[in-house]
Amino acid sequence: MRNMSVTVVVIGGGATGVGILRDLSMRGARAVLLEQGGLAHGTSSRFHGLLHSGGRYAVSDAAAARECVEENAILRRIGWHCVEGTEGLFVLTDQDDPAYVRTWLDGCEKAGVLTEPVSVDEALRLEPGLSPRIREVYRVPDSSVDGFRLVWHNSVSARRYGGELFTYHTVTGIETGSGRITGVRVRNNLTGEEFFIACQYVVNAAGPWAGEIARLAGLSVDVTPDRGTLVIFNHRFAGRIVNRLHKSSDGDIFVPHGSVTIFGTTSVRAQSPGDTAPTSAEALRLLALGEPLFPAIRSYRILRAFAGNRPLYTPPNAEAGRGASRNFVIVDHESEGLSGMASIFGGKLTTYRLMAEKMTDLVCARLGVAAPCRTAEEPLAPTPDAGLMRRAGRFFPEHRVRMVAERMGEEFPSLVRCLETDSGGELLCECEMVSRAEIELVARDEASHFLHDIRFRTRMGMGTCQGAFCSLRAIGALTAADVSFATQPRENLCSFLQERWRGLRPVMWGNQMQEIELGRAIYAATLNLDGADDESL
Repeated sequence: MRNMSVTVVVIGGGATGVGILRDLSMRGARAVLLEQGGLAHGTSSRFHGLLHSGGRYAVSDAAAARECVEENAILRRIGWHCVEGTEGLFVLTDQDDPAYVRTWLDGCEKAGVLTEPVSVDEALRLEPGLSPRIREVYRVPDSSVDGFRLVWHNSVSARRYGGELFTYHTVTGIETGSGRITGVRVRNNLTGEEFFIACQYVVNAAGPWAGEIARLAGLSVDVTPDRGTLVIFNHRFAGRIVNRLHKSSDGDIFVPHGSVTIFGTTSVRAQSPGDTAPTSAEALRLLALGEPLFPAIRSYRILRAFAGNRPLYTPPNAEAGRGASRNFVIVDHESEGLSGMASIFGGKLTTYRLMAEKMTDLVCARLGVAAPCRTAEEPLAPTPDAGLMRRAGRFFPEHRVRMVAERMGEEFPSLVRCLETDSGGELLCECEMVSRAEIELVARDEASHFLHDIRFRTRMGMGTCQGAFCSLRAIGALTAADVSFATQPRENLCSFLQERWRGLRPVMWGNQMQEIELGRAIYAATLNLDGADDESL
């Protein structure tokens, strides 16, 4: 790749970064996004999937709560493809302080969070798994959101407006001259190629890595990676978001997400931005914390444990961990003597669009771009018309048509056309009901280089089998279709499985242990992935 010139370089391919790329591109600014891994590589793929109503922050962070109220409504409207309107419950257990309820209700009223009391009997009817010892319940407009899908739909929309994305590209340097940004040095992690991108502005949206990016420009910012560990259960035992009604703490949120339930989280200072390896002790502690809400939780099968790092901005004398604000902060480095660069820290997935709008407002003001923000009104992807849905119904059962339309978004018409000219409706991933045609279409996208990228887009390998069966089917089908990747098929498959197994290792007990061993044995026998020297033994 030759050296290039753009107006703005956005660093970081999570929700905030792609949101900024989309907003900039919609306003007519030529922008490129750089991400060291695949899209949603970091924090945006490592969270519980809660679209906040604001209730969780009503007492501790009123500003964050009000932002959640507004952005929750916006995302339901523009990103219906990514949101499931589950609603939420805040539940007081027999171990919680009843006096806190009044404080919480007052906070919700001030922040504009809608609450509705629900009788204990009704709550137990709605959620039979809840403890019969619960004392009070309130309904709130929480929802679940697919962070992977959200990032992908934003990226597709951004590209439609002229934005460019370079995944698996690391920023190796930020060049300055006469007190302002002149460009960034970049290395292609897949080819080793190094090149320079000249630009007028750099947006640092690198999440937990934002501090490292700032240092490349000679700046110092205090970003604390705050690690949260979660566990995923293999069935949807809660139909609604269930929050424990007490001061925000560890292990007090259950989120139904597709066919599974995600539970967490924790808050501990991470050693580094990439410190995301959960432990068995953390998983077991979470189970103990979840029992007051769901007493049978220890009998449920756990699919995996995972962890992500919150990029918390911690100015001097500010609290860290749970005490740190969940609001976001934009730092214009012009105040430090460097023009043409700003960094964004903190925030939540729920408020990613607002964060992108505020950052883009700043960049456009510096560049003299007068175009207004339209991201609160324009949908991330078009709604398919009835005719297209009927055409799709020839290839998918009725209950799957909407699922596939939501998953594919803007590329849904292309998928239907592919199916009309080729048989490709057979399922390669039965857990998440993903067809061969979907996997092939996503695999040919310019941002897809590994099976991991297909997983983020389609959820292949994220269901009950955790890739034990679908990954081999997928790599075989893609090889037969002459789809090329950054690595050879066997290496690609091994990398995919190792990442899946990484999340299985902290929960290796009971039935999980047996099923994990079955998956390992399958791949040891078929591809010798355990590296045995003598297969005759």
